[in-house]
Amino acid sequence: MQRRPRGLNAGLMLLLSQIFHVGINNIPPVTLATLAVNIWFFLSPLKPLYSSCLSVEKCYLEKDWQRLLLSPFHHADDWHLYFNMVSMLWKGIHLERRLGSRWFAYVITTFSLLTGVVYLFLEFALAECMGEPGFKRSCAVGFSGVLFALKVLNNHYCPGGFVTVLGFPVPNKFACWAELVAIHLISPGTSFAGHLAGILVGLMYTHGPLKKIMETCAGIFSSNNGYPGQQYYFNNSGYSGSQDYYPYARPRYQEDASRNYDAYTGGLSEEEQLERALRDSLRDRGNSRNTPPSYGFRLTPEEEMRRMRLHRFDRQ
Repeated sequence: MQRRPRGLNAGLMLLLSQIFHVGINNIPPVTLATLAVNIWFFLSPLKPLYSSCLSVEKCYLEKDWQRLLLSPFHHADDWHLYFNMVSMLWKGIHLERRLGSRWFAYVITTFSLLTGVVYLFLEFALAECMGEPGFKRSCAVGFSGVLFALKVLNNHYCPGGFVTVLGFPVPNKFACWAELVAIHLISPGTSFAGHLAGILVGLMYTHGPLKKIMETCAGIFSSNNGYPGQQYYFNNSGYSGSQDYYPYARPRYQEDASRNYDAYTGGLSEEEQLERALRDSLRDRGNSRNTPPSYGFRLTPEEEMRRMRLHRFDRQ
């Protein structure tokens, strides 16, 4: 693992300009916090890169499990940080708006840990199947695996359309696979297993049991007081407000409200309610026919005929 170069970090400066161009107030809180944590660990790493990168030898054989927590948030250089965080910026804005901040934070945390676990499994399987112990020493660092998992989610929620990969149009549902190949054609030194691990984690969420497991775990550890959560939503001016958010089920009180609906409507349909309201309104006008109409109020001939029919109906 090479040491990070000193001096002016052009990639970091470009990333900061990109964030301020979008506007801090326009970035959802979990996405903004993820960007801030990655930038902070780039400027003030907890450990050197060689002590924070993830490998089978260091993590599994030497039991240094803290690397599962450290490796996603450390980057090799400023351009590694820039490309990962710009990708996180746009994916995070879209997915956090859709999923809600609390669930998106849960997704980021789960993906960060699970991507590392799947990466270790892939490297161990390659080493055993191919008889090459070098795979166990292969050390990976960075947020790229999590980004590939988020890419699978993004393509799952927006399946239509095409993206351009190396000049070729690719359907969205295959974009993550095309980009996996393209990245390693352009930059062979990147971790193929790390990126593949992210794709597999994303597929476990969209087509496998991971989402159900996460919902079950969240239901166990969350309180059962029945109060609705809040999901912040955004527009181009930043916070627009909040709305009730139920990530797992419909609120309990909704069924009770439907049961008491007849108490407010008297059992009438919408058309019957409208007719009764119109009849009551015209009756009030009829009781005050000797008084001059309010300013600007005139009945059209059609309304007058309808009023007379309703009065005739009342007399019957």
